[in-house]
Amino acid sequence: MGKHKYLNPVTFIQHIKRYNKYVTVPKDYPSDGSTGGVDIYSRSWWVHDKLVDSPYFDDGMYCTCWQGSMIIHDILLEEGRWIRAKTWFIATLMGADWKKKKDKQ
Repeated sequence: MGKHKYLNPVTFIQHIKRYNKYVTVPKDYPSDGSTGGVDIYSRSWWVHDKLVDSPYFDDGMYCTCWQGSMIIHDILLEEGRWIRAKTWFIATLMGADWKKKKDKQ
């Protein structure tokens, strides 16, 4: 699996309430988990990794770095992880490579 430690066990569609958008993460989608942090069971990093790899919602609208960080924040809040929501928001915002991805497409 290379740098990827995990494969998504089941396809899921995440409704992003803040933006009323959807992100589909397919079965067997690879992820390295929480880059630089402690891995936890959460949909947040699956969705965030999918958006970093291809920064578009299911409807084809571009997802900005800010939106991606807000999405991981909101999912973690929904899961009751208040501290991680705040820290991962900052970490993903500072470490994301959205611009590089957009420039390549």
